[in-house]
Amino acid sequence: MATGTEPPATEPTHPSGGVQAGTRAAIDAPHLRTDRWWLAPAGTAAGLLAFIVYSTWRAFANADYYAAPYVSPFYSPCLAENCEPMRAGPNWEIFGGWWGLSPAVIILIFPLGFRLTCYYYRKAYYRGFWASPPACAVAEPHRKYTGETRFPLILQNIHRYFFYAALLVAGILTYDTVLAFRDEDYAWGHMGLGTLVFLVNIVLIWAYTISCHSCRHIVGGKLKHFSRHPVRYRMWQWVGKLNARHMQLAWASLVSVAVADFYVYLVASGAFDDPRFF
Repeated sequence: MATGTEPPATEPTHPSGGVQAGTRAAIDAPHLRTDRWWLAPAGTAAGLLAFIVYSTWRAFANADYYAAPYVSPFYSPCLAENCEPMRAGPNWEIFGGWWGLSPAVIILIFPLGFRLTCYYYRKAYYRGFWASPPACAVAEPHRKYTGETRFPLILQNIHRYFFYAALLVAGILTYDTVLAFRDEDYAWGHMGLGTLVFLVNIVLIWAYTISCHSCRHIVGGKLKHFSRHPVRYRMWQWVGKLNARHMQLAWASLVSVAVADFYVYLVASGAFDDPRFF
C-alpha cells in the first residue's frame, strides 16, 4: 500500500548527486533547517582567514620579532644565520647562510602542520572553506565523497608525526618563557607584562597539544586491560578530560600565539614599552 512518501515512478533521476540523487528521499529543498546554520561555518572561516592573513604577514616580515628578553613564537627556534642574535636563546643555525627568506618560514611548517591535520581543525576548515559538509544536516555540494583516501587529504594521516614535532616546539617555547623572566639586560629575577603573556600562551599551547586525539591514543591506546596499567589509565582519563575541550583549546591557543607574537612586535618596533612588575 502506498504511503504517500514514495516519489512517482515518472520522476526523473537527478544526475547531480547529493540530496537530489535518485536514491534519496523525494525532498525538493536541499535541507529543512530554518535556523541561521550558516553563521557557524562563516564565523569559523572568518576566524581562520584572519589568522592566516596575520601569520603570513608576520612570517614574511622578517623584522620586529625579538626584543630582549622576548622572542616571537613564530620565529623560535631560529634555524638560519639571518636571525637576530638572541643571547642564550634558541639560535640553531642549521640552515647556514644560504637561507635568504624569513627564518619563520622554516619553523612554522611544524606547528601549522600539526594544526592543519588536527581533528578539530579538519572539521573547522572542511565546513568553513570546503563545505564538506557546511553544517550538520546540510548536504555538501560535491557530487561524490572520497573522504581522506586520496591525495591531498590522505596526508592527514601523518598527524601523529606532526604531534611529535609539536611536542618539540612546545618544549622550545617553554624555554623561551623561562628566558622571559629576565630584563632587557638579561639579568634574572624580573617579570614584565610580556612574561605574563608568554606564560598564558605556553599553558594554552601545552593544553591544546596534550588534548590532541593522537596524544590520547598514545597514552591509552592498544590496552586490553586498563586494570593492569593503572598509571596509563589515569593519564588516559586526564588527557580525555582535556580532549573534551579540544575545540576551545584550539581556538584559545590560536589566539594566544598570535597575541604573543603581536606583543613582541609592538615592543620590538618601539610602539609599546614593556611594563615591569618587578
